Amino acid sequence: MRKTNNFHYNLIFRPESEGGFTVIVPSLPGCISYGKTLEEARKNAADAIGGYIVSLKKHKEPIPNDDQSFITSLDFDFVKHYAAAA
Repeated sequence: MRKTNNFHYNLIFRPESEGGFTVIVPSLPGCISYGKTLEEARKNAADAIGGYIVSLKKHKEPIPNDDQSFITSLDFDFVKHYAAAA
């Protein structure tokens, strides 16, 4: 059992066409938040994570975190990839 109350979460910030940012917490399914600025989006994400963890504790469920995971990105050229395979 985890002996600390400190958790690490990766966040995905997606700019929205109407302005602001949607924040997704991949390790906590359905934990999504929004803010008009990056600062507000980050604060709202922290609030959403807190509520999520309270619910998990209330239901005696394990609390996932991102201590062992990381995020990276990949630029994928579909045409180049499949032209080489053909």
